[in-house]
Amino acid sequence: MFFFSKEDENIKFTHSSLEHAYLAILKDDLSSAKAIFEKTDSPRANWGITFVEILKGYLKRYPTYFEIRNFLEIDLDFLIKNEKLDYVEQVLGASDILINTNQETYKYIARVMFENKLYKVAMEYLEKSKRQFYNDPELHFIISKFFLKHNNFAQALKYIEECLKILPDYYPAILLKNEILKNLDS
Repeated sequence: MFFFSKEDENIKFTHSSLEHAYLAILKDDLSSAKAIFEKTDSPRANWGITFVEILKGYLKRYPTYFEIRNFLEIDLDFLIKNEKLDYVEQVLGASDILINTNQETYKYIARVMFENKLYKVAMEYLEKSKRQFYNDPELHFIISKFFLKHNNFAQALKYIEECLKILPDYYPAILLKNEILKNLDS
């Protein structure tokens, strides 16, 4: 399955395109993927170079804050959906380096894990994120969603209230708090 399509036989790629580089990653041809990324001058391709280095286990080119923010979640989700678990482990291992550039790295990883129903790993990275940058309202929002998913309404309420202390007008948090309160009243 490539980019979430089950119609693999109908997918066509332009030679040396970014899609071609990602196909090379799926085929474990990291050298070709890196060579393709190096031929293109774009933020996505620049991240791709770093991404391949992470997958190889040797980081030479450090990503920018925005590269991590814009592409880490997408590519981690891509690896999970395509069952490239060795590569997922490489990305998780690199997170302790990436956090030095973008303090939200652990939160991004947690969000991907949560959305893929990998709840134990999600909570591990939510805890790491709390230690890194506690006053992030989105972090508390995600933790609240985690506890709501697990029917722990008291903890869900605790974290959504923490979120709203930091950002009182955060509308999704206000809606989530109402949902939690309805569950507590039931």
